[in-house]
Amino acid sequence: MIDSSYKGREMRLNMNMTDPRTVGLSKEELLSLYRMMLRIRRFEERVEQLYAHGKLPGFVHLYIGEEAIATGVCSVLRRNDFITSTHRGHGHIIARGGDLAKMMAELFGKSTGYCRGKGGSLHITDMSLGVLGANGIVAGGIPIAVGAAYGAAKIRHTDQVAVAFFGDGATNEGAFAEACNMASTWKLPMIFVCENNYYGVGTRLGRVAPTEDVTVRASGFLIPAVSVDGNDVLAVRTATIEALTRARANEGPTFIECKTWRHRGHFQGENPSYMYGKEHELWLARDPIRRFAEALLETGFATQEELDKIDSTIQEEINRAVEFAEMSPMPEPETALEDVYA
Repeated sequence: MIDSSYKGREMRLNMNMTDPRTVGLSKEELLSLYRMMLRIRRFEERVEQLYAHGKLPGFVHLYIGEEAIATGVCSVLRRNDFITSTHRGHGHIIARGGDLAKMMAELFGKSTGYCRGKGGSLHITDMSLGVLGANGIVAGGIPIAVGAAYGAAKIRHTDQVAVAFFGDGATNEGAFAEACNMASTWKLPMIFVCENNYYGVGTRLGRVAPTEDVTVRASGFLIPAVSVDGNDVLAVRTATIEALTRARANEGPTFIECKTWRHRGHFQGENPSYMYGKEHELWLARDPIRRFAEALLETGFATQEELDKIDSTIQEEINRAVEFAEMSPMPEPETALEDVYA
């Protein structure tokens, strides 16, 4: 039974997103944000279909509904900045410029995948893009980002920034608290990005934490924190720019809570019956891609024909990625111990 105290909580969230005319971006820059969000969405939808047909081994955790966060954050990072990802990490890799063909091949377990078919969905990574790994361990990527930020600030003396993506459940882990303490104490160039979708697997955050507003957890470490609409790509982008400015000026870390909602269960194949029905409907009405498309159309930054063309181009790209994955060979047994760190 769902606690009645949760009902209607999301109804207080703003249904309107940032006006594209107020952020100083060109039409092409705005369409680039839309294109990236839609690329993540269409990739995940195809993964959903492939998994349902038994073509993908292992588990997959879809990023559908949270596309504005990865897109907004990564759109303002430099090529040499770092990110750490999570078990729900496809969107992060794509937003950093990941190769869809290599990603799809990895999901198929093929030798042409990013990890030569050995990592699967939970561990896709591309070090050349500053992606320091996706992680199947809750909060596992946060200390890695702290290490990268420490190396940039204290050892190499660069202005690189490390971004740790993690979910609300990670804020209950000891690794999160230790990372916050170290980053704040040493004023490391780091951004904590909490994708707060209110559920850790099937447990509502309010059942295992005294508050569902996780910014207060950063305040205990004297880390400046802000809560934004995680379904508003422009709001996420603006908050990230401010955090990057602080980090590159040696003013320390920032905590950004992005309130969002995953449209699917914790993993594919699960029945998310634990989600309160009306709440789910309210969040679906705040779909980040549909809201942004409507804003672009209303403000004259795009026509429906332009948005449709973007969609068809992305679908073709994903078709090629699937074809590449299906045509690729499986790893040879004798390669099982190659590319393994010890």
